Amino acid sequence: MKRKSADVIGNVLMGLGLVVMIGGVGYSILAEVSQFDLPQFFAHGAIMSIFVGALLWLVGARIGGREQVADRYWWIKHFDKRCKNNQHRSSH
Repeated sequence: MKRKSADVIGNVLMGLGLVVMIGGVGYSILAEVSQFDLPQFFAHGAIMSIFVGALLWLVGARIGGREQVADRYWWIKHFDKRCKNNQHRSSH
């Protein structure tokens, strides 16, 4: 997949995930506190949509290459020997 199309697909999936999460939270709140008499069955599905939206967000970030920067810095901070401060210690 070309870089430009991967960016577009990643951004679309991240946006769709955000919309699904916000919609799920909004419907859950409206079903609980409003007087619209919304079906409770859909309120339970709306809670599930929060997790589906988060999954879409993560897939979009993976396709678009957005998560790799944070992973790279975490790896460098924790496991790269060049960034460790204990290189100059004398061993006992």
